[in-house]
Amino acid sequence: MRLASGALFLAAACAVAASLPQFSLVDTAGHTHTPADFAGKRAIVLFFVSTDCPLSNHYVPELNRIAQAYAPRGVAFYAVQGDATVPDADVRRHVADFGYSFPYLFDPDESLAAFTGAVSTPETAVLSPRGDLLYLGRIDNRLEDYGKQRVEITEFDLRDSLDAILAGKPVPRARTKALGCAITRKN
Repeated sequence: MRLASGALFLAAACAVAASLPQFSLVDTAGHTHTPADFAGKRAIVLFFVSTDCPLSNHYVPELNRIAQAYAPRGVAFYAVQGDATVPDADVRRHVADFGYSFPYLFDPDESLAAFTGAVSTPETAVLSPRGDLLYLGRIDNRLEDYGKQRVEITEFDLRDSLDAILAGKPVPRARTKALGCAITRKN
């Protein structure tokens, strides 16, 4: 039974990798990013965020700390605008005001959210360099429920996932529920 479920997982992972969108996305600094940027990385973290989501904005300092801790270990970080209806100038101002320390991508076709299955901000997706979806969910358990935060964070889902990936181990929990603002779809 374990062998069969392992084979199914491998087949599903290969199907996800095969469908990696061939994107060419511009960041707020005007640089273009493509899947070729993933080459040589050990993992890729996509932070789905939005300019007007207070929960997303509250996490920016933690996102910067995580990027600072893991980027030297071969992990690439990108913020992805979760609301394609926000004017580019507003997004650029937001990035400057909040001090993002990694590229913030415009994704007008919402290809990365569709590919990963992200539905809220803040939500994170961790990909392998081939595009396998290794983790999707919350950053940590700071939020207990809408409008209710923990006094002390006790689960560090994103960090735990990255630590496992970098150690060559399976991610402890590949999916967690992210609480936040809905990713606004244009269509």
